[in-house]
This record gives sequence, structure tokens and C-alpha cells, in this order.
Amino acid sequence: MRDVEHVSEIDRVLKGQETGRDELVSESWRRCVQTYGMDPTRPEGPHVVTEQQLKEHQEQSERLIATARSGLQTLFKQVAGHNYVLLLADAKGISVDFFGDLRFEEELRRAGLYLGSDWSEDLAGTCGVGSCIVTGEAVTIHQGDHFGLSHTPLSCTAAPIFDTSGKLAAVLDISLLRSPSPKSSQNLAMNLVKASARRVEMANLMAMTRREWVLRFSTSSEFLEVDPEAAVALDESGHITGMTRGALEFLSPGGAADLIGTRIDMHMDLEIDDLPEFMRGRPTEERVLRLRDGRGLYGHAIAPQTSRVSRPHAIGALSGPLRSFCGPDPALIQLAGKVEKLAATQVPILLSGETGTGKETLARAVHVLGPANRSFHTLCCSDLRKEKVDAIGEGAAGTLFLRGIERLDDNGQSVLLALLEARSDLRVVATVRQDDVTADSLKAIRPELYFRLAGAVISVPPVRHRKDFDWLTDRLLRRSPKDFRLSPAARAELNSRHWPGNIRELSTTLEVAMALADGAVIDLPDLPPPAMSEQTAADPVDDLEALLEACDGNMSLVARRLGVNRSTVLRRMRKAGLARPN
Repeated sequence: MRDVEHVSEIDRVLKGQETGRDELVSESWRRCVQTYGMDPTRPEGPHVVTEQQLKEHQEQSERLIATARSGLQTLFKQVAGHNYVLLLADAKGISVDFFGDLRFEEELRRAGLYLGSDWSEDLAGTCGVGSCIVTGEAVTIHQGDHFGLSHTPLSCTAAPIFDTSGKLAAVLDISLLRSPSPKSSQNLAMNLVKASARRVEMANLMAMTRREWVLRFSTSSEFLEVDPEAAVALDESGHITGMTRGALEFLSPGGAADLIGTRIDMHMDLEIDDLPEFMRGRPTEERVLRLRDGRGLYGHAIAPQTSRVSRPHAIGALSGPLRSFCGPDPALIQLAGKVEKLAATQVPILLSGETGTGKETLARAVHVLGPANRSFHTLCCSDLRKEKVDAIGEGAAGTLFLRGIERLDDNGQSVLLALLEARSDLRVVATVRQDDVTADSLKAIRPELYFRLAGAVISVPPVRHRKDFDWLTDRLLRRSPKDFRLSPAARAELNSRHWPGNIRELSTTLEVAMALADGAVIDLPDLPPPAMSEQTAADPVDDLEALLEACDGNMSLVARRLGVNRSTVLRRMRKAGLARPN
């Protein structure tokens, strides 16, 4: 009688007259009959690979099995009392891991719910694992939905697991030898298997991208850090290098686009430099990501994991938040290494430097490298109102960033000193303009306050003293969704400018040039003129030795940056006792 029912079912499916059957199941049946030439009326046992073949499949999936095992053990404990069996199959449908009640081992083997079973659709017909592999979607194949007679007692719910590049890597299946009749009885199994597959993908992404930023996101702030819905890995320039499948649903609705290799700022209002803002220490409800279509998500950024070294000689030796601060400039790498060491302490740091040199970026790096789950408080010292200070006095422990302490008046000093005396759990990072380090405005700060702010003084060099100027320029260009490059003439012009506004001025100049450029190449006519004349900007007592070092001894380039002629540079060199470069 059962054979007759299956023959009638085949006829209805092939004629397109099936009623009440899922479209996915019906299409799978068509493939089984028309493509694979299978006969559902012929009972067949499970297809099991040899021990050697199983070993080869397990070795190919070894990393994923190790990553998934802990989560699957937890899942099995949840469902073991309901007689469920868990299978982890590879992308070819071979069961490479198994969790089940060994008291029913023989029965499970006969049903194919065991290691080595081949659940690919061309051999097993319509089934949970096979249909999941073909469609790339989670599916429940319940009892009579199965194509083969020997599988009709089963109820199988399967979800796909994708690797970090978005390719199908495995299928997680949760099955019952016998189940209640309604298919809806497997709704809980569907929710469990989808959640577990998502967590396996997340764990795999974290394991495979330890040296890159990971941005995790969720529609719920409550579950953002404990069970996020999706994540992407990002390189230093903000390109997506890895993802979980859920990232497609958020960043590319419909899943049509390939995210790998695209820039994160193409999908949301976010740049790579913004990631420290989304780390622990800031309330989750404040970590809002804005997608390009206007939707909002909550974000959690995790910095690259790198080993700490006592004296970093390369950019790669720096911790994540500091890697994007500088390029191949030995002096800056040394400076960043010093900041990294200090970040692990509670020593107050005073960052001196001209406007726009990146002092706040360093301050946030110090915060990120410090203890987790702490807040970042900012006070502008030129407008230090008591109500703002009082709010911080009642706030969470963390980093207190003081912008421009040279602008503190007497009242501001009193208010700030009272705050620091009352709150020993605030780690201070302050900034001062470099030309004010020895100015009367800074000397006027009370000694009892000054030494609470200036435990370690770090001088951040201006752009004209940086040896990594080309790296910095290219990095700022990469912020654009379009791939821009500089013509040799345009690059030479940028190299020759004085940049009194430093990184901030350079960034604005490039933004204007990108807007004016007709194509992907920025040429000399696209560059706006300097914000102020070079003669006005140039400081006659600029550190000539530092300029010569930054320009590799090129006196003509030094002259252009200073806005003077070459003979003036030579005269200043003789006066300073500097040797003329060969």
C-alpha cells in the first residue's frame, strides 16, 4: 500500500499538482526522479563510506569539527532527553561528527544517523542534509517528505554552516527516529539548529581572523555581546576579509552581493578608524551602526589579537588600535610602542602636538588597550562647566580625555582638581598644543594639578616631519568607496606642502580633490590651493633636523615645505651646525 502511495505522489509532483507540499520538497522530488533516476518504491539502506574515506573527510573538516564540537555538545545536552540525534555533515553530505544515545546505536546505524553516512541528495534522495546542501537554506524534511521508503519514519531538520568567505562548509542536522505527526512539532528543532549553526560560524570567524578587526552586530542591544546575529572581519584599510552568513542579510538584503573585498563604509556609515568607539567600555545602547539604507544596528568591535613585544620594530608588532596610526616610520613606530606600554598602566599621559596630528586617535587607542568594560569621557578644557564635570563625577569608571589643557582657567583648574581627587578610578589622557608646552598658559597650571595630568609626556610629530607621508595619503584615499590614486605630479605637490593643519588638513584636501577629479586619477589641477600661504604657515624655527630626516636629506623638498629657497635652507643648516647631506 505504501508503494502505491509513493507512485501516486511521484505522479502528482511531476504533473505539478501537488497539494499542501512544500515547494522545496516538491522540487527535490523532481530532481530525484528526473535527474538522479531514483525510485522511491525501492527500499534502500543507508549509504556509508569506508573507514578510510570517513577519515579523509574528517581530516578535511578537522578545523571546523574542533570549532563546532563545544557548541554541539551543549546543544545535544539540551535535546538528548527528547531522543534527538545530532549530525555534522561536510559540504558533500558525509556525516563527519555524531552525537546520539549509543543505547540505540544499531537502530541509528540502520537509519543512517551515524558517522560516515552519505546524505547527499543524489544518493539519499530528499532529506534534511541533502536538501540543505542544494538550497543553502535551513529546512525540515518530515516523515513522508523523505523520498526513500526507509527514511519516512524520520524527521530531519538541517541548517547550513558557511565558511568565512561565504561558501558552504557543513550542514548541522538534528533528527528523530520517530516524531509526532505534525510537521510543526519540529519548529523548536529548527530554531535550535539555526542558532547553533550561527554560533559555529561566529566561532569559526573569530578563530580564523585573530589578526584582524571583527565587527559583530545585532538588532538587539541586550544580546549584542553574548549572542550577536552576524559579523564581518576587516583589514587595516576597512575591506571585508571574512563574514558570517548573517552579514549578507544585514549588509546585502537578498544576499545577492559578494561582501568579500568590499569596503565596510560602502554598507554603513562607518570607517575603520571608528571601530574603537564600538568596543567594550561604552554602553551597548550607544553603539549604534547606521546602514546606508537608513536601518540601525548595534555594533561590537573586537581589536586584532597580537602578541605584545617589548620593542616593536615593525607595524605588525603593534596592537590593533595602534596599527592604523602610522606606516613605515621608525620614529612613529617607536612612539606607538611607548603608548602601548603605557596603556597597560594607570600613568596619566599628556599628548603634545600641533592641531590635527592625531592626538585624540592615540588617546582612544590608550583607552581601547586598557581594561575592558570602561567608559570614555571627554571634556573640552576651554569650556569646562561644572555641570559637565559633575556628570562625569557620577559616571562609570574609565578614561578621562581632556582636550586642550592649556586653555584651563583658574575656575576650570579648581573644578578638575576636585574631580580627580574624588575619582581615583579615572585614567587621565590629556592633550596640549605643541607650541604651548612651555608657554605661560601651561606654566600657569597649578603644580598639584599638572602632575596629575603629565605623568608621561609624548610629543606627536606634525605631518611634515613624518617619513610615512605617502602611506598616510594612500590610507586617507582608501576611505572613499571609489578607488582613487594620485598622479606623480599631484603626489609631489602634496609632499612639498607644509600642512599646518596636519592630518585634518590633508584629509580635507583629498576630499576636495576626489570630488573634483573626473576619473579615478587625481591630478595637479584637482588639488585645492593650501589653506594658507606656505610663507605664512612656515615656522622659521621649525625643527630643521627633523625635516631633513623626514625628507631623506632632500634639501629642495625641505625648502618647499618651509616655503623658502634652497639657499636659505643651507644657511640655516650652517647656523644650526648640521652637516650638508651627500
